Amino acid sequence: MFEKLLEWDRDTFIYLNSLGIEKYDGFWSVVTSISTWIPLFLLFIILLFLKHGKLEGLYRLLTVLIMVLLVLTITDLTKEFVARLRPNNDEEINALIRILKSPTDYSFFSGHAASSFSITLLIFLFLRKKIKWSAVFFLWPILFAMSRIFVGVHFPIDILVGMLFGLFSAYLFYRLHPRLSALYSRLNRREPTR
Repeated sequence: MFEKLLEWDRDTFIYLNSLGIEKYDGFWSVVTSISTWIPLFLLFIILLFLKHGKLEGLYRLLTVLIMVLLVLTITDLTKEFVARLRPNNDEEINALIRILKSPTDYSFFSGHAASSFSITLLIFLFLRKKIKWSAVFFLWPILFAMSRIFVGVHFPIDILVGMLFGLFSAYLFYRLHPRLSALYSRLNRREPTR
């Protein structure tokens, strides 16, 4: 069963990766870069402060940052533990695929998918009642995660598990936010006045 799943994963990756068109390689290379999305991150921060005020905006931003730190840490630990080769480093298939990026770390699961879906869902949950169009934010993680197949560095299961882990993390931190907010508030009150 597990071998069949891995075979499906590999075959699906090869098929999806082969759908890439050379003329769009530049687009996918830009989309897959974290620095491309810095303006979106700044927009998220601005909207948190505009819609929730200075203090609550800061508390919500702190919750997002703590979540991202945890998501990236668990992702890195999982990659080292599972030690699955990325498609671009897998000698059985790397001659069959289009490779636009060549990271050397492990593949399972996708940090791009985990972090982008966790950030987006948490920001969406924080803003959905105040911004009607906030569902459009999900275009980012969808494109960001898809790019990992087209640049040749992640299998579909890497992306699906990363996405599910990211969504779970965001929901968990959304539920934890009231407690975290109370903690931030207590810590803020304890700071000595100068």
